[in-house]
Amino acid sequence: MKQLSCGILVLNDRAELLMCHVTGAWHWDIPKGGAEADEAPQAAALRETREECGLVLSGVDLLDLGRQAYQRSKDLHLYAVRVQAFDATLCHCSSRYTDSWGRQRDEMDGFEWTPFDRVVRRSARHLGELLTQTVSLPALLARLQHSGPAATSPRLLPRRMA
Repeated sequence: MKQLSCGILVLNDRAELLMCHVTGAWHWDIPKGGAEADEAPQAAALRETREECGLVLSGVDLLDLGRQAYQRSKDLHLYAVRVQAFDATLCHCSSRYTDSWGRQRDEMDGFEWTPFDRVVRRSARHLGELLTQTVSLPALLARLQHSGPAATSPRLLPRRMA
């Protein structure tokens, strides 16, 4: 059975997607990751967004896009939310990993609002294909705009003390 990652597409009315730079890599990503044992996809997506960006979102505001084919061994369950634009440089990552030199590093080390037309150039191949061939970001934004006002700006968790 395929692994499942869960993530949230965070969009604003300027036709931008919140993206996170993957530490030690060339590409940018969306907040996403695997569900823990007995964790529902929505709960996993909300947790990953909190850990990787410091954003606290309400599940009520999420649009469930369902399970998407992603990689040969992994699917991606996506949600989307439209928020009021905020300063992406205030985002921060609290999840860490050990690199090949034994150093503890944040999973994500940069954050930006990326215009839809630049998303594919910033993304790794599989995410870029998903966000252009399966999910249309402009159509998704229009759908979210049609459904009502943007969610209030998400709450940003304070940075951890070094």
